[in-house]
Amino acid sequence: MLFGRKRRKPISIPVKDVKEWKYTTCNYCSTGCAIEIGLNESGRIVTSRGHAGADVNRGKLCIKGLLEHELFDSPGRGKVPLMRDKAHLPFAPASWDSALDRTAAEIKRIQASYGRDAFAVVSTGQLLTEEFYTLGKLVRGQIGTNNYDGNTTLCMASAVSGYKRSFGSDGPPGCYEDFEHTHCLMAFGSNLPEQHPIIYWRLKEALEKRKFPLIVVDPRVTMLAQFADIHLAVTPGTDVVLINAMMHVILKEGLEDREYIERHTQGIEALRALVADYDPVQAQHVCGIDEDRIRQVARLYAKAPAAMSIWTMGINQSTHGSDGVVNINNLNLITGNIGKPGGTSLSITGQCNAMGTREWSSCSGLPGYRLLEKEKDRKLIADFWGIDQGFFPPKRGLTQTDIFPAIESGQIKGLWLVATNPMTSMPNQPRIIKAMQQLEFLVVQDVYEDVETNKYSHVYLPAAVWAEKEGCHTNTERRVNLTRNVLPAYADAKPDFWVFNQMARRFQDRNPIHFPDKPEGAFEEMKKLSVGTGRTLDISGMSYDRIEAARGIQWPYSEAQAQADEARVGSASAADMLHRLDFKGNPRLYADGVFQTDSGRANLIALPFIDNNERPDPDYPFWLNSGRVVEHFHTRTRTGKIGNCNKFSPTPYMEMNPDAAAELGIDHQSYVRVVSRRGDAVVMVQCTHRVPRNMLFIPFHFHDCVNRLTLGLLDPYSRQPAFKQNAARVEKIDQQEAARLNMERRAF
Repeated sequence: MLFGRKRRKPISIPVKDVKEWKYTTCNYCSTGCAIEIGLNESGRIVTSRGHAGADVNRGKLCIKGLLEHELFDSPGRGKVPLMRDKAHLPFAPASWDSALDRTAAEIKRIQASYGRDAFAVVSTGQLLTEEFYTLGKLVRGQIGTNNYDGNTTLCMASAVSGYKRSFGSDGPPGCYEDFEHTHCLMAFGSNLPEQHPIIYWRLKEALEKRKFPLIVVDPRVTMLAQFADIHLAVTPGTDVVLINAMMHVILKEGLEDREYIERHTQGIEALRALVADYDPVQAQHVCGIDEDRIRQVARLYAKAPAAMSIWTMGINQSTHGSDGVVNINNLNLITGNIGKPGGTSLSITGQCNAMGTREWSSCSGLPGYRLLEKEKDRKLIADFWGIDQGFFPPKRGLTQTDIFPAIESGQIKGLWLVATNPMTSMPNQPRIIKAMQQLEFLVVQDVYEDVETNKYSHVYLPAAVWAEKEGCHTNTERRVNLTRNVLPAYADAKPDFWVFNQMARRFQDRNPIHFPDKPEGAFEEMKKLSVGTGRTLDISGMSYDRIEAARGIQWPYSEAQAQADEARVGSASAADMLHRLDFKGNPRLYADGVFQTDSGRANLIALPFIDNNERPDPDYPFWLNSGRVVEHFHTRTRTGKIGNCNKFSPTPYMEMNPDAAAELGIDHQSYVRVVSRRGDAVVMVQCTHRVPRNMLFIPFHFHDCVNRLTLGLLDPYSRQPAFKQNAARVEKIDQQEAARLNMERRAF
């Protein structure tokens, strides 16, 4: 009997008559699942399924991917461009020409009045790679502002910074296949079953075939921690101390890979000297892991024939995020676990195409991992686009997290937001609201006109969603995959690629640059720019047909590799797309031990722990942590519109230890007010032992919630905010008023 029912309701699966399946790639997280969308005889989308022939997901999808086809007709979608003179006035419908003309005119007015950098652009990790490339070409080559960044600064900037510091270049060196070869896996602040369910399934499948130790470092008892052999409930923000103590043990006991260190790294003496001061006897009092457990884990990792580390936001979203990534790289370098099967340092990327924006958007530099700071890179791109290299700044400008304070100070007067929602995603929301109100001009480009940030805009541009467009994504393991255009854009919404091309026509008076009419034309430009001696990011052997035939190809994949593959298995253009062709690319970087530094050696960097976190105190006695749940993605702009996603997590809630709740007289499923030094939020309590007595956990997806509380202190290298190390207190609240507020916020 289930909940008083005597008869179980039979499961029925409705028949969905599919006439045609179209190939796409999931547009949520970075796993990069291949999807097929089913259309019926009238061309209406009726279902979706995982592609069984794709190596990434092998037919499986999580709840978000299974329901992704419902996005096309979801409520709140933008139908036409909207304009108004002031943010407090009602919108009026507008034509595309008038909306784009006004946007271009406002950009030029602001730049003429205050300077080129007074207008800023903040993009996303959700566009297709060809759209990123085109936007970067527009911003860097025509608009000319240096204050251009993506919301990936909130999630992946520390991984990027750490890879660059250690290896000389961005780019995750490993792949999912490494799960099948590793002998020890250490996961830092990564909860795969909820954040990346299909990657977790790949890991679980590998563990079922061949058991190896799974070690999870996380202050919370996450789902992955529940499945782990060893759970290290580290004190928030002290990962650097834990890893330094592990390296202390490894180097003291002679467990390092001396040959690899001597041949392929530099900086070992400074590292050895620093970690000598991190004896587990002292380190345990800082990181919260007892000395014997530190030694045990260090020995397990170092003695494994191959060991790998993965991490997600638990490392990145910290004032020590970049240092944490570098230290994970240090650990893998001294044990010789880079570039070999089962041995890697693999960041699990957040957004579906955060890798694409890192590679091609020109946010932090120029296309193809090129740097503004290098004259040869500026010249190469300027010559390719046909402009004067003096138009490029000699170094990158402000990151997203520095752009909003620059609005406060009057340095930035106008802003273009593309597929990002800072009114929910940025920390310290009260401060962000005030900044938005100071802008002279804001344009929001988004699929949904009811996105919270649109409350402050002067122009709204309705964008097409996902498979209403065509182009590529790059996933966590550097696999480029394709989304085919399944159906026309909704109402008068337009693909982002079209919007950027139309805007570029309005800046031809500055630099008359050629912009291809179709995404595949932009992809061909990217291929040409990817070629170069010693480059890792080489996609010159790829084509749309070849990518679809292979169900995704990992870079580097050169033209020579493509020719060899075609000689072996045939031409993709003539292939039967029903059968997967084995075009693999390179699964791992640095297999030859040669890195992208000037010396060709990886950098071992000695990192002391600097404790600048906000910590619990008598006034604010709880650590406040935040993170993702499986049903939702980011700010719920999309999943909040999908009924079968939203019904599982419809309301803001907070995990709280039952002992702590009892001490404060707080009941399970009652509402409370959570207060920090920045603001307050109303949430429903979920009593659980997943959090320790001095910790709270709130999912970050909900508007007007956890980011009213977060600190947002920035990492000095990556400028990524510390979302997870904040202090808060919990107060009782009137239940009727809280319920009213809850209903208001659920209306989305």
